[in-house]
Amino acid sequence: MAATAAAPGERRKPDGTGTPDVPERPDAARRTIRSVLVANRGEIARRVFRTCRDLGITTVAVHSDADERAPHVREADAAVRLPGDAPADTYLRADLLVAAALAAGADAVHPGYGFLSESAEFARAVQEAGLTWIGPAPGAVAAMGSKTRAKELMAAAGVPLFGRLDPAAVTADDLPLLVKAASGGGGRGMRVVRELDRLPAELAAAEAEACSAFGDGEVFLEPYAEGARHVEVQVLADTHGTVWVLGERDCSLQRRHQKVIEETPAPALPEDVREVLHEAAGRAARSIGYTGAGTVEFLVARDGRPYFLEMNTRLQVEHPVTECVTGLDLVAWQIRVAEGAALPPEPPRPRGHAIEARLYAEDPARGWQPQPGPLHLLDVPGVDAEFAVPPGRETGLRLDAGVAGGDTIGVHYDPMLAKVIAWAPTRAEAVRRLAGALERTRLHGPRTNRDLLVRALRHPEFAAARLDTAFLERHSAELGVGTGASAHADGGTSTSTASGTVTGTGTAADTGATSSFVDGTAAAPEAPAQDRTALAALAAALADAAARTAGGSAAPGAAASGPGTSGPAASGRRAPGLSPTDSPTDGTAVAAVPIRLGGWRNVPSQPQLKRFRAEATGAVHDVRYRLDRDGLTAPDFPGVTLVSAAPDRVVLEIAGVRHPFSVAAYAERVFVDSPFVCTALTALPRFTPPGERTAPGSLRAPMPGTVVRIGEFTAGDRVTAGAPLLWLEAMKMEHVIAAPAAGTLTELTAEVGRQVELGAVLAVVKEETGP
Repeated sequence: MAATAAAPGERRKPDGTGTPDVPERPDAARRTIRSVLVANRGEIARRVFRTCRDLGITTVAVHSDADERAPHVREADAAVRLPGDAPADTYLRADLLVAAALAAGADAVHPGYGFLSESAEFARAVQEAGLTWIGPAPGAVAAMGSKTRAKELMAAAGVPLFGRLDPAAVTADDLPLLVKAASGGGGRGMRVVRELDRLPAELAAAEAEACSAFGDGEVFLEPYAEGARHVEVQVLADTHGTVWVLGERDCSLQRRHQKVIEETPAPALPEDVREVLHEAAGRAARSIGYTGAGTVEFLVARDGRPYFLEMNTRLQVEHPVTECVTGLDLVAWQIRVAEGAALPPEPPRPRGHAIEARLYAEDPARGWQPQPGPLHLLDVPGVDAEFAVPPGRETGLRLDAGVAGGDTIGVHYDPMLAKVIAWAPTRAEAVRRLAGALERTRLHGPRTNRDLLVRALRHPEFAAARLDTAFLERHSAELGVGTGASAHADGGTSTSTASGTVTGTGTAADTGATSSFVDGTAAAPEAPAQDRTALAALAAALADAAARTAGGSAAPGAAASGPGTSGPAASGRRAPGLSPTDSPTDGTAVAAVPIRLGGWRNVPSQPQLKRFRAEATGAVHDVRYRLDRDGLTAPDFPGVTLVSAAPDRVVLEIAGVRHPFSVAAYAERVFVDSPFVCTALTALPRFTPPGERTAPGSLRAPMPGTVVRIGEFTAGDRVTAGAPLLWLEAMKMEHVIAAPAAGTLTELTAEVGRQVELGAVLAVVKEETGP
């Protein structure tokens, strides 16, 4: 870390030697802030509100119609409605945001991150309305707002960077290439090009996406650094010339060019490279007269040479890891700097290691497909604090969540649910704490990336700090990452089929990140995953039997409370139609423990069959069992005996060791949680209901979303396999709907701007038949 200050009266230039060509904040707005409007939503709004409460500052929220009951709205002292749902109609309307601040009596605006946080026009509008802008001066925001302009400024300041390439002049020797949007961030408008003949199409696609996302279709071309690490440096500067460099963060684990796991300090980074990064970041901040919190991002190539990427003139999503090792409240310092306060001469020295994982409502096994829908429960065990770092703690667990149990994850915004952060004296301890907390997190609702995060954190390459931006792609098979399907292609009916049926211990992988059992005996964490799912299905079957024996309807899940719990566990209700098929089967009695679940007859009962589909794989698990006065008979689970069963909790003894399973059911969906398995199952009825008939070759929407672009084809055209037909946007991500096979496009029902529901028919491709 380092702190640098300008001499009294010094006037800085872009090269750091004099007056910058970017205007500084007008006299630093030396006043006390009493009320802050956060021009944002979700987790970052709640994060800012937490600090405001600690400082005695009144909070004002804004919300779209979709966010009317969101946690950030409930927590604010006042809230102002922004009519509509789409970001373009709400959180991206600078005029509405300024009007909301004035109407609510706020005297300052915090932009959060995303949306208008890096809009110089919005910053100016806030200041022109007589409000305090909690962020860098509009001139600094403008200087870094365009990546092309930022690169020019950084080159003049001597910061190392990639040269810009001319698309018309590149050759195969320049491959691979990276197309980037000049504005915005979050991976939007970015394309990696590995084949030269793909360049025109990728340029066009990036331009269209950038224009849709940021209102600016400018893109540029630069070399793509294979095997590079993404390392960024946190800076904090005041209006008196002091610039703090608060260490670096490694953000190399990414999907779709968006960060997933971040940590500080960057592990296995040579000290000389670290010094170059810190010095370059300080020089970048000073060159534009920067004030407030900001981040300078770099790629570190395999040879250790760093290259400037961009400067984010705002708080980063991953700022908590820096707070955990420094003890600073960066939001508090943003507010103090906006009030005109001076930073101390030197920043605090960092201690230990901190690491953050982002929980997303998305399915990695299906190409990171977003997963909107109801969130019943979010419970992270062992949380020490939310949105803050407890003073004096050398180790701990922090949760920054934007949603709570009972909320609905919509299609209009980013799919991030929460950030879980662990810190400890060493990297190994912090990683272990984070992986353990994620593994035991109870997440009832949409599918998430939780299990991928646990697998990544426990991967030997990650433990060895062999990191780069292709980590998740390179280890996709081990981590459970799939390419996914762009749309559901029907063969004449809309009902999907199971990928397989398994009995007892099963044959398909599940969502559990670790395992404790193989064939009923204790095993190492890398044990086959199918046994875990089968045990979860057995627990679900026994919990359902207990619920029916006890009188039917039950409220599964013990009430959870305290830090880390988001929403009441009792929100689940066992629906009358939940129980899977019970049908007599032949079975051989195995070890059972005497137990009374209530009302058992003194005659032998017939074995029962219950069926569940594992949501992660589609594999069907048949659970055969019999419950009578002598206990449990389950022919497919040798060595497993029943200790106790209730509608929300089952205890099984496996090879002499007792293991509890928490069970919660919401209509036909059943969630089973234990220290070694957290999985979602779907209870199957006896007969599969008839599906809605659709034309063969129908391409259905894989998620709710908005059609943003239509390809070059019209009905009647011949298409090749993989040809892009249209683009669907959901939860800030674009998804290509492509032809599944060569054939004729017989129908194209999608229209630009049209909202589509899950399963809606978008197009029909009649597949070519043989000669």
